[in-house]
Amino acid sequence: MPSGTLFVVATPIGNLADITLRALETLKSVDLIVAEDSRVTQKLLNHYNIAKKVISYHQHSKLVRVEGIVSDLEAGKNIALVTDAGTPGISDPGNFLVAKAVEKNISVVPIPGSSALGALVSVAGIDLQRFLFLGFPPHKKGRETFFKEVAAAVYPVVYYESPHRALKSLASLQQFAGNKKVIVGRELTKQFEETFRGSAAEAEQYFITNPDKVRGEFAIIVY
Repeated sequence: MPSGTLFVVATPIGNLADITLRALETLKSVDLIVAEDSRVTQKLLNHYNIAKKVISYHQHSKLVRVEGIVSDLEAGKNIALVTDAGTPGISDPGNFLVAKAVEKNISVVPIPGSSALGALVSVAGIDLQRFLFLGFPPHKKGRETFFKEVAAAVYPVVYYESPHRALKSLASLQQFAGNKKVIVGRELTKQFEETFRGSAAEAEQYFITNPDKVRGEFAIIVY
């Protein structure tokens, strides 16, 4: 029996209308959906009246879960991999599952779509023919080194930050990259979407003054 296909499916980062027709067709046709958080994915599936079995796969999943998914693919099942928001494999454990599938010569097909990275870059209004994407900064160890790397970068740097560490992140940027400007995107594609432009100091002061705006995932460009 030929192996199935692993479809890497991008899902909305906020607005549920930001999903492609191809993504919907894929989610409807596969045998199984592998999700970062099955509860989050179930809301999307319910919205589009898609009834499929969903299992979780996240950064804390054990190897046995990955092996089980790969075994299902080898048995001929078609599986969709989704993350909570955006494109799997970008700052999430999706790349590990893809690597295991590739090792077994299983077909891996991208179903592209939403990404916070692409969304912010598209409205930046600066030269981003070349840029560095650094994902999420380390929580503790290596955090100072991360921001020193951002400060020393020749090209613009894009990274993600959680609302819990957003102010601390902007303070670190001010400390290590005070001569650079930032573009901060938050709640992208959602009702209270906002893009702030200015210095790191101005951004920090803005969010200190408006604590109600420190919510949702942040995407930040430093240039």
